[in-house]
Amino acid sequence: MIPVRDKNPSGSVPWVVYLLIGLNAAAFLYEAALPDEQLAALIGDFGLVPRNVTAAFRGHASLQRAVLIPALTSMFLHGGWLHLIGNMWFLHIFGDNVEDRLCHGPFLVFYLACGLLASALQYALNPSAPIPTVGASGAIAGVLGAYIVSWPGARIVTLAPLFSLITFVELPAFLVLGMWFIIQFFEGVGNIGAQFARGGVAYWAHVGGFLAGAVLMRLLSTWRPPRRRPWEPASGQASLLPRSWR
Repeated sequence: MIPVRDKNPSGSVPWVVYLLIGLNAAAFLYEAALPDEQLAALIGDFGLVPRNVTAAFRGHASLQRAVLIPALTSMFLHGGWLHLIGNMWFLHIFGDNVEDRLCHGPFLVFYLACGLLASALQYALNPSAPIPTVGASGAIAGVLGAYIVSWPGARIVTLAPLFSLITFVELPAFLVLGMWFIIQFFEGVGNIGAQFARGGVAYWAHVGGFLAGAVLMRLLSTWRPPRRRPWEPASGQASLLPRSWR
């Protein structure tokens, strides 16, 4: 199932989502302009390499160069056009609501925190892996986790196979994102060990980011109650919107 859009209007302009998409796109355009040798050096220096992180923790490498800088910069590097487009598409669909819920500044902190926690789980499962981890998918998985706990019943228009046809289907967010999480989890279990040897999808970063986003959103919800958006009814009032719009 490929999400196409959600039927969950946002009450504000998602400036941080637009900024993140722009930064990721700019970083990838820079990557694409580099010769292969320079690109490999860039990924090695600014991607998060578990083996280098372990060396830094043991005092054999610079903590700043091996951990602190790559932990942030790796979120803005991608391994190809499909990697970039897929991540930015999910961020575009689901990020605006989460940003509206948290407000711009806290959303940026939330996004980066989810990315860091996602990388931490990926690292913890194989701290000696030599393959750099790059991509925004861990942070975006955090956005998905926040979305599913905040709007589990929101309608998601998805492109889905139906027998021999491909058709558009409206499904609740808990089903679309829940299935996505289950797939990431079992793919991670099935590929643990092998993926670190040859590279590939960082499934455990997806799992870690999703869980981090869900937990953080729950905690933040107790601290910052949801704001009523302009089209939502006040307590005790009936909504004027058709049910299909909510």
